[in-house]
Amino acid sequence: MDNSKTNVAVLFDFDGVVADTETQYSVFWHRIGTDYLGMDDLEVRIKGQTLTYIYETFFDGRTAEQAEITAALDRFEQQMDYSFIPGVLDFLDDLRRHGVRTAVVTSSNGKKMEAVRRVHPDLDSLFDRILTAELFTASKPAPDCFLLGMQVFGSEPDTTWVFEDSFNGLRAGLASGANVVGLATTNPREAIAPLCHAVIDDFRGFTYGRMLEVRRG
Repeated sequence: MDNSKTNVAVLFDFDGVVADTETQYSVFWHRIGTDYLGMDDLEVRIKGQTLTYIYETFFDGRTAEQAEITAALDRFEQQMDYSFIPGVLDFLDDLRRHGVRTAVVTSSNGKKMEAVRRVHPDLDSLFDRILTAELFTASKPAPDCFLLGMQVFGSEPDTTWVFEDSFNGLRAGLASGANVVGLATTNPREAIAPLCHAVIDDFRGFTYGRMLEVRRG
């Protein structure tokens, strides 16, 4: 990829943005919430959060349960279907043709992304960088992960586009100062519209040119 053509950088969340996994995760975390906490909306509360945040917030001091959940999550992620969001591969090709630098910026950890690579061995060739939860401390909605992406590429907020689906992720994108595109893959369009500068259902028909039209006010 010729990165000299442009100073534009595009940062993608992974789950619900690159891969259609959110429904699968909702099933897993709903079961964890009901079984361990007697809570029927845990899956909603933790979308876009790191595992560290989930444990610190909901399972503080419950180390045995954390170990059980981690083991169950590892098994679950090995069996997940990491199918791509419609149109994302064509959009990535278009960005590559325009010399745009791209990164996955995810709250998932490296072990989970290794499971993704077993399903998609070409994952690392699709992006310039894969930035995982081990690389930043504050979880979304803090902007740290997207600020790291800008630092890695040397881009400015006004030349950086963030693609997110979760409320916390969208808030993190806005807090970073980037141009934010929301995907209505996880939440309704009308629910995420106030938290981004444009909403798309998926990437079908979405191009580099259309992306450049999305600007923060």
